[in-house]
Amino acid sequence: MTDVSRIIAGVILLTIVTIEFGGYFMTKIVRGQVPMTDFQKSFARAGHAHAGVLVILSLVGLLYVDQTSLTGVPLWIARIAIPLAAILMSGGFFASSAGKGRTQPNQFLWLLWVGATSLAAGVLTLGIGLIVA
Repeated sequence: MTDVSRIIAGVILLTIVTIEFGGYFMTKIVRGQVPMTDFQKSFARAGHAHAGVLVILSLVGLLYVDQTSLTGVPLWIARIAIPLAAILMSGGFFASSAGKGRTQPNQFLWLLWVGATSLAAGVLTLGIGLIVA
């Protein structure tokens, strides 16, 4: 593993503490200690799940990125786009459901779609990079 990928992996591992805090907050939600609509509960679950899964995918991707012959911008897209998607997609779920009594997404739903685009760019770049290596 290159030094750059190792450092990025270390930073990604540190973000797991925030996901753990999110899990603790989820336990408060399901116990009824945090008042939320059913919509908000479902978006909180989705945001928490996307964060966890995409962080794991980010770490796996970093193991593969150094096995490609990618250079320059494509290399950085393969390295950074998946962890960026974890932030944007989970943030999109949380931000777009924020507000007392909300029953539908607010104007921050666009973050979710930017994150989905980042995820697609990252996995496509990495996948193609591995195939042609």
